[in-house]
Amino acid sequence: MSEEELQLHFTYEEKTPGSYGTECEDLIEELLCCLIQLIVEIPLLDITYSISLEAVTTLVVFLSCQLFHKEILRESLIHKYLMHGRCLPYTSRLVKTLLYNFIRQERSPPPGTHIFQQQTDGGGLLYGIASGVATGLWTVFTLGGVGSKPTPQLEQCSPLANQSLLLLLVLANLTDAPDTPNPYRQAIMSFKNTQDSSAFSSSNPHAFQINFNSLYTALCEQQRSDQATLLLYMLLHQNGNVRTYVLARTDIENLVLPILEILYHVEERNSHHVYMALIILLILTEDDGFNRSIHEVILKNITWYAERVLTEISLGSLLILVVIRTIQYNMTRTRDKYLHTNCLAALANMSAQFRSLHQYAAQRIISLFSLLSKKHNKVLEQATQSLRGSLDSNDTPLPDYAQDLNVIEEVIRMMLEIINSCLTNSLHHNPNLVYALLYKRDLFEQFRTHPSFQDIMQNIDLVISFFSSRLEQAGAELSVERVLEIIKQGALALPKDRLRKFPELKFKYVEEEQPEEFFIPYVWSLVYNSAVALYWNPRNIQLFTMDSG
Repeated sequence: MSEEELQLHFTYEEKTPGSYGTECEDLIEELLCCLIQLIVEIPLLDITYSISLEAVTTLVVFLSCQLFHKEILRESLIHKYLMHGRCLPYTSRLVKTLLYNFIRQERSPPPGTHIFQQQTDGGGLLYGIASGVATGLWTVFTLGGVGSKPTPQLEQCSPLANQSLLLLLVLANLTDAPDTPNPYRQAIMSFKNTQDSSAFSSSNPHAFQINFNSLYTALCEQQRSDQATLLLYMLLHQNGNVRTYVLARTDIENLVLPILEILYHVEERNSHHVYMALIILLILTEDDGFNRSIHEVILKNITWYAERVLTEISLGSLLILVVIRTIQYNMTRTRDKYLHTNCLAALANMSAQFRSLHQYAAQRIISLFSLLSKKHNKVLEQATQSLRGSLDSNDTPLPDYAQDLNVIEEVIRMMLEIINSCLTNSLHHNPNLVYALLYKRDLFEQFRTHPSFQDIMQNIDLVISFFSSRLEQAGAELSVERVLEIIKQGALALPKDRLRKFPELKFKYVEEEQPEEFFIPYVWSLVYNSAVALYWNPRNIQLFTMDSG
């Protein structure tokens, strides 16, 4: 129903005998305020779990008019009540409570825990029946069935944590009012660590403190869901305190590995989840300290990486492997330019700090270049044949191969810049990349004289010719170990001033001009999917059809 219809349900007129005027009173604001007070005031215990969950869910329901509007809601009665008046003073406490609900991940209490304890003395038979019906229905709507074992999906997570996170995302993505910015977004942008003793800014009345260590642990553990990844994105992008804390962590692999797993299983994820994971990597790679530290973290036995057994690899090399795999998947399946751009931007940001690249990571970099080279040649050949065919037939329209060629050449240029950046800044740290480069040196031959790549090819050409001559001097039939030894010695001997300096590769994530056009539909799709998963499992369908036909 529309908000106007909804309002009628919470409006009443008090008429006294003999009076002609009527005064209408609107109870929605009072109800919203009561729901918020329930959430922030009541301690979370087994006996209060269900009422807390219902209060959070009811707030989501009140905000759900957006689900029935094709356009983004910019003016809303519920938004007005939540961002002004009696609800406004609770902003920071509500955001803090929802975050702590997410952090705690409290499971549903056991089925025997009731809000209304059945009484055997004094309550009477009617009270016992009424309380039994009440708690039975409560359980149907919140916990997945009367006295039944929770569904596997609900066993894995906390319904309260999930609903709290969804409500938090909905509130954070409400559009700004004409006269005031969204206070919930302001609270998310400005909260600090409990260990931070600096004074709060007077310009933001909604700031608060929260335990960053607990928040970080929860974010690391919950990245399998879209909503947790979206929260991580929002915090890294909008809250400088969280971003600084995350980048200073010495166990950054606990956060990065779940993100890489999302990208690795790209076929099973929706495109929005993949984008969020990729943008998180892009934000992290903007920091040089992060780009250095990931090559110092050594991982053992990455079981989910199936293409090759990785008994020991640095986090940096694994990140490169997964991003390259995402690019290759995108080239063959989705062909999304935006995905390509973000993948390449993350690689470019890291390239100057590549250190001790794993031999497989080095091979994959050159293999990706090989794939792009073949694609370039194929499109070039198609364009040539099409041009010849058009000379014979004047009626046939020409396919737009020029645009395809332009896109591929942009990506090839970017890959050459990434390789060049690594060679210029950390040649002596990456013998495996030089080895892979020499092994596939013929690939680069066609691009030496290409006008789009001549400048960037100078350094790559110099490195190939320098190390090729040293290998020729060492003689034929060289083992892999001997070749790597010659490369390491040559890297120290190559004068650095012979390599031409290019501007540093640095890409920064910039949110689109109207981010709500993406984020609001995305958040509400998560709310909808969550509701389907929570309420419409087979057990509940049977119960509902029995009651309501």
